[in-house]
Amino acid sequence: MRFTQHIVKRAVAIFATSLLGGLAATGAAAADPACVAARHGDTPFTICAFNPARSDIRTFWRDANGDAYGGFDRLAEDVAGRGGRLVFAMNAGMYQPDLSPVGLYVEKGQEGHPVNRRAGAGNFGMLPNGIFWVRGPSAGVTETRKFLAQNIRPDYATQSGPMLVIGGKIHPKIKPDGVSEKTRNGVGLCEDGLVRFIIADAPVTFFAFANLFVELKCPDALFLDGSISALYAPDLKRNDGWKSIGPIVGVVEGMKKER
Repeated sequence: MRFTQHIVKRAVAIFATSLLGGLAATGAAAADPACVAARHGDTPFTICAFNPARSDIRTFWRDANGDAYGGFDRLAEDVAGRGGRLVFAMNAGMYQPDLSPVGLYVEKGQEGHPVNRRAGAGNFGMLPNGIFWVRGPSAGVTETRKFLAQNIRPDYATQSGPMLVIGGKIHPKIKPDGVSEKTRNGVGLCEDGLVRFIIADAPVTFFAFANLFVELKCPDALFLDGSISALYAPDLKRNDGWKSIGPIVGVVEGMKKER
């Protein structure tokens, strides 16, 4: 589709241009300013693409005092206080009323919450669910059972569900005739090696959202949440701070790598 070609080319072009930029204070390449607004049919989306080998992708949940950040403002302030800059952030999976993760959560190589293997009601329990993870210069979106079988030891990880796309095919329980429309966000690892975080800026069906990742050539993609979906993208002058959130995935620059 024309939409797919336009977005892929534009995101890659923005990413390539960013490589010509200067270096962060640590000597690492600056994070890619790769968030773009787009439309697919009548639905507006924002798509943020990052190369995990060059971008410092991390998960966040609690500050040094053990308190949940709860939103982007406190996280951005904390990152700035440590000499860095938060260049992108998004809610990163389902959470409990106390803002704790429902499933696996790993930060700096330490497990903050164990993996959740249970089937059940709701989107998280619509198996297979999956895990977005980062290890060194690599990142992945992996179905939970395969993640455990492969004995992956991530630096950062968050579990959510369901998987939207598995091996290039839409989750078998996500049907094209579904009528529920919500704002949604998710993450996919795409054939060009980029991690794409996507948020629907208007209500969209599960199938249409999953199909967007297929069209963008992301063979594996994970649903992060719906209704409460939120994005922090300062280059777009966007900060969705209207509701408290639990785990957060973000990209920082100017900070020492941590595990």
